[in-house]
Amino acid sequence: MPTKREQFVQTIRAQWLGQRMRELREERGLTLKYIAAYLGVEFSTLARYERAEWPFRRDHVVALLDVYGVYDERERAQLVQLAQDAWRVNRWDDDFEGTVYDQTFVDYPWLESRSEEICTYSTMVFPGLLQTRDYAESVIRYTEGMQANQQKIDRWVRLRMERQLILDEKPPKRLAALVEESVLHRPVGGRLVLRAQLEHLARAVERPHVELRVIPTRVGLQAGLSGSFTLFKMQRPYPEVAYVEHLGGRLFMEASRAHRYSKAYDALREVALSATESMALIATLAEELS
Repeated sequence: MPTKREQFVQTIRAQWLGQRMRELREERGLTLKYIAAYLGVEFSTLARYERAEWPFRRDHVVALLDVYGVYDERERAQLVQLAQDAWRVNRWDDDFEGTVYDQTFVDYPWLESRSEEICTYSTMVFPGLLQTRDYAESVIRYTEGMQANQQKIDRWVRLRMERQLILDEKPPKRLAALVEESVLHRPVGGRLVLRAQLEHLARAVERPHVELRVIPTRVGLQAGLSGSFTLFKMQRPYPEVAYVEHLGGRLFMEASRAHRYSKAYDALREVALSATESMALIATLAEELS
């Protein structure tokens, strides 16, 4: 009978935990050999912990946080909780505050940077990886409300622009975006911002690894009834991850739940215009806004 460790599935929680524990060790200039000896485990065991091939033990995480000098209560609680939940698939965040771009706790940007392909379905706005700076600022400002601090908005816009650099990496990250036709007409930021955004899309898809396709309004009811979502296709053996965001929080899904979104994405792609037809439509609309 296989052991619990042998049955372990490399979940996103385990990946997040393994990476953060490795970062903390390297920031302190400590070697795998030294830390393995401290814990009383084999060198290869600690390496497998950090690669998320095996789950970190909770007591090991607690001990290492002391060695690494991590005394921030919030980060300690997050990492210990990850160790406890490393066996579980799917993750729910019920609060955006402090986590959207929290550099101490890897989440959405982490998935973007490590996936082989990103598939998005958008019903309201263009995906963040394809937004212009002005378009992104309009979206973020509306999301944050009129009382939002300008410095905070500027920081989030800058981070969104930085995230787009993954599309120019070598090897390039593949992006396949599906958008509802209504997104092309929604004047986010006004007519001039929308026109610039549409023109930007024409340039973005010149890259062979970036595709944008439009789902025409005439299609009627289709597989996107539940709203926008993103699929992260990870390198093997890591699982595919589906991400959904709404007013109640954020949900990261793996395994069978992510597969449902994958099937929905395939169905949506079947009813979308071709890439060529989509760009012709976008070019026409951009011209009308001139």
